[in-house]
Amino acid sequence: MTRTAHGAIAPSLSGEALLAAVPGLADVASFDVISPMQKPGASLTIPDILSVAEQVRAALVNGAAGAIIIQGTDTIEETAFVLDCVLSTSAPVVVTGAMRGPEAAGADGPANLLASAIVAASAVRDAGVMAVVGDTAHAAVFVRKGHTGLPDAFTSAPQGPLGHVIEGRFHPLMRPPKQVQINLDTDAPIPPVALVQIGLGEDGRILRHLADMGFKGAVIAAMGAGHVPQEIVHALNALAAKMPVILSSRVPAGPVFEQTYGFAGSEVDLLQRGLISGWALGPLKARLLLQLALASGCWEPTELRKLFGHFAYR
Repeated sequence: MTRTAHGAIAPSLSGEALLAAVPGLADVASFDVISPMQKPGASLTIPDILSVAEQVRAALVNGAAGAIIIQGTDTIEETAFVLDCVLSTSAPVVVTGAMRGPEAAGADGPANLLASAIVAASAVRDAGVMAVVGDTAHAAVFVRKGHTGLPDAFTSAPQGPLGHVIEGRFHPLMRPPKQVQINLDTDAPIPPVALVQIGLGEDGRILRHLADMGFKGAVIAAMGAGHVPQEIVHALNALAAKMPVILSSRVPAGPVFEQTYGFAGSEVDLLQRGLISGWALGPLKARLLLQLALASGCWEPTELRKLFGHFAYR
């Protein structure tokens, strides 16, 4: 992104321009540059990411040792997760971006791109898709943006990162979790899935209209370990009879519980009413996983419980 006439920054640089701004990059690897689109991260869509995934597959088939996707940081955690779900490869695939524009003091884009190249050119294999920012490699399933402005905005807490780039080398710290694989055509229609965060005093009126609005599924970002106000239990019960409803938590870390709390609106109550546990997968990624699953033809509750069970604490 560079500064516009109005003083704010917007996407403008080509892939070639981004590479040219990185000292020492040519010493790490050689690059074939593809610039499929110039969009802010907030405007990317699942079809956009599926198109990028197809380009990555083609490049790997044609001999590329790895791939780096550069985008705005708003949706890196989501892009990386979608790519992780639909790509099946042992080669390193990295998503990166910059928290500061290239004209800012302390611009981090060149360093992030160099670190990404070092990770992608390393001997790491079967690591799934990674997000590399601030010399740190994160697993797609764990990474999230934890701050709106700081250069070290990304975190994998509480699990921790996959590794760090130090002195020009990638140092792995842990093995990545096993990937979920979803076979999906690039042009498959993506069903709309609502993401509803539950707050204090929520009365559930929006839940009663989701089906009429055309949504094919819903993710509930519940309180605590998977709890909602008792006033909306019947609305959720009715919604779960019409479409898949995933029970997630608005809390940044930890799983939805299974069998601890038994009051109306508790996790025990909601799961008995047909909601499907999202386990430790947060609501943003739970929504994406449900969309990909529905697009692939996975609608049955038993199949969806098995898919989301991949993210259970065992």
